[in-house]
Order: sequence, then C-alpha cells, then structure tokens
Amino acid sequence: MKTVLHRVGYLMSCWLSCPREGQPSSGPVEADIADYLKPGDVLLVEGSSRLSVVIQYLTQSSWSHAALYVGNERAKQYGDQEQGCFIEADVAQGVRVVGLSEFEGCHLRICRPIGLAEEDIDRLIAYAGERLGHQYDLHNIVDLARYFFPLPPIPQRFRKHFLTLGSGDPTRAICSTLIAQAFQSIHYPILPVAVGVSATAQPFARTNAFYLTQRHYSLFTPRDFDLSPYFAIVKPRLTKDFDPYRLHWK
Repeated sequence: MKTVLHRVGYLMSCWLSCPREGQPSSGPVEADIADYLKPGDVLLVEGSSRLSVVIQYLTQSSWSHAALYVGNERAKQYGDQEQGCFIEADVAQGVRVVGLSEFEGCHLRICRPIGLAEEDIDRLIAYAGERLGHQYDLHNIVDLARYFFPLPPIPQRFRKHFLTLGSGDPTRAICSTLIAQAFQSIHYPILPVAVGVSATAQPFARTNAFYLTQRHYSLFTPRDFDLSPYFAIVKPRLTKDFDPYRLHWK
C-alpha cells in the first residue's frame, strides 16, 4: 500500500512540476549573472509550473522557488559532473544539484547574507549537501494553505500551534525550508522574532536589548529571503557602472 501511495505521490509531483500552457517566458538568464554569485547566496525564482502558481497564491508573492548557490567546485564534490552550482529541492526529483540553465526564462533575484565567515559558509553548504537525495514534502504545501487560509478562522499568533508542520519525516523538505534549516544551523537570522528581556536579566538589563528566536523552519517561504533585512539584494545590472543617460530609447 505504501508503494502505491509513493507512486501516486510521484505522479502528482510530476504533474505539479510541469509548466503551465501558454505561460510566456521572461527571456534568457543574463549570461554574466554567474559572475556576481557568491557561495551562500539564495537565488529566488519566479517559476512557471503548476506548483509555482500554488505557492505564489498562498504567499501572495511572485517568488515561488529558492535555490542555494554553492559554486561549481563544491557541486563537483557532491558528484555532479555537469555545470551544476545550485542545491535545490525539486518537487519531482527531490534535493539535487542543478545549473543556472535550470532557471532559463524565469525572473530571478539574488539575496546575499552579510557578514558570514568562510567557515560558516562552508557549514551552511555542507548542511544542504548532506541532504541531497531527500524527497520533496508535499504535505508542507497543505500546511501552508492551512496557515494562510485557516478554516475555521484562527488568530495568526495561534495558527502555528495547530499545524503539523510538514510530514514530520526528516528526509523530506521543500525548497525554502531546506535553505531556512541550513541558515538556522549556523544561527544566521532570516525573519527572527524579537523577545523582550525582563529587567532582572543580565547583562541585557542595562542595554534594554532583546533575544531573537527562530520561527519554525517549515513556515518559511521563498519571499521571506526577499523581505529579510539581513539579506542584501544584488542586481547585476546596477553593479556594472549603470548610467541611465546612456540608454537608447525608441
């Protein structure tokens, strides 16, 4: 019975990963975008598959997918013999290594963590690399729908207590939760929650500081890396001596 369910789930994931008919392309990926990527960058993707539509609708964001840039050399360490340089969680193939060409025709955004030491970037990438081969957690999509559109209506601050938070299987993840887990493993903030400190706490009492607590990784979506104040947005066109007065208009 379990084999049958796995087969049905695989066929469903293949259907969800297919692009929508008549979906226009945004054009080719900028040829030199790879020159501006650094290990540890998060690439946000505006996808065109059926699953992308679901995620865009649930999160009210154009970003439907996220991938972690690891670079060609690290990709080869994980056995990739092609031009792979990203680790992503694909709905049909699971956690895998892919190249930049995988996102051909999609709008992209580079989100870069700031201030990380080289050893922490290595730990970040190693965490994601150790999960290669893990499967996609479709159950998490159901949980996201219950979180954003709860029935019956539940105040937002109580919603996460009513979620099962994915299948509970540690060998399953979705694109954004995989990357969120990787950053949480090195204690890098994405959208942490600030918790006040009591007046008797030391040494924070004199500075009126606060603690940061992490949200559960399964509640992160691709847009959270865009909204995070701890990730810089890198736009290649603006880093190449962009001059609006040199544009040619028809």
